[in-house]
Amino acid sequence: MTTMNNHQPLVSIISPTYNHEKFIADCIESVLAQTYSNWEMIIIDDGSTDRTFRVATEYAKKDARIKPFTQKNIGIFRLGESYNFALSHCQGPYIAILECDDIWLPEKLAIQVEVLEQHPECVLAWGKAYLSSIDLSYNYFLAPRNSDDQHLFYNNPPGIFLKKFIYHTLIPALTIVVRREALLEIGGFIQGFNLPLVDIPTTLELLMKGEFAYIDQPLGSWRIYPNQVTKTYTGQMTTSYYALIQSVMARFPALFESHGLTPKVIEEHFRNRLVISYSRSGRYKLIRKDFKGARKDYIHSIFNYGWTTQPVWKLRALVGLFFSLFRMDIEWLAKLIGNASYK
Repeated sequence: MTTMNNHQPLVSIISPTYNHEKFIADCIESVLAQTYSNWEMIIIDDGSTDRTFRVATEYAKKDARIKPFTQKNIGIFRLGESYNFALSHCQGPYIAILECDDIWLPEKLAIQVEVLEQHPECVLAWGKAYLSSIDLSYNYFLAPRNSDDQHLFYNNPPGIFLKKFIYHTLIPALTIVVRREALLEIGGFIQGFNLPLVDIPTTLELLMKGEFAYIDQPLGSWRIYPNQVTKTYTGQMTTSYYALIQSVMARFPALFESHGLTPKVIEEHFRNRLVISYSRSGRYKLIRKDFKGARKDYIHSIFNYGWTTQPVWKLRALVGLFFSLFRMDIEWLAKLIGNASYK
């Protein structure tokens, strides 16, 4: 059991933000609504040009557990620096992630603190999250979805979760709570490989270090909208993720081989994934009315990675290309065929 003095929080929440004026109040309110109260919230504003930092400071005046910092804008490709700056100011032995366009459900921290206290062998706790509309009025689905191999989510023994993690990258960042000690052992938060995120490379490294505590229930809501990072750099992120996996495979060849993850298998997986990613990227750009960018991504999806790779997605890209040429909105078609609309 971890014990702390009355003035030191058990959980330090790292909350990076940039131009989240519309969302940050919801985010902070969801932390204030936690049934578990022994926390601090380190907010790092990356030089927002809107009222994001002002909103954060207004909350800080009312609650000393909220600690906002601001900095000159360095951008998402240096996000690891912002996270590690926040980490240097964290007091708690548990580090939680909550970016300021997402929210938690009230029992989130209480559930995860209890399970980590009871299971010292676990370096990380995570769980399900709703993928929600921008106004949180609609949930597209709950991730990760149930599967026959959910026992792998516990990463017991360490490394057994590797293949499923690589194939699906299904840990919602807003659900992660990690032991600070384990995080420091790997050198803090990891970025690199031109990825505009830190959760995937950091979690991948922790996956080799210890077991995970999986919570099979929703812990929060992840807003999905066309302008967020994962929708802006979709194709590039997959290319960079492939480079990350190749690097990890070079360091742990025996572990990869034990999962049947040969270089050929990994290459085939990412060829399929890249067709899908560039097709999706074209759609997100079409929503943003970036017709030239959409055409570029759709053409990339259609003419690369082999004609027989993901033919259905190549067909989707062809339809999207048609819509981009005529500067048309594709979302009505997405709704018609039963796909989620992100507008």
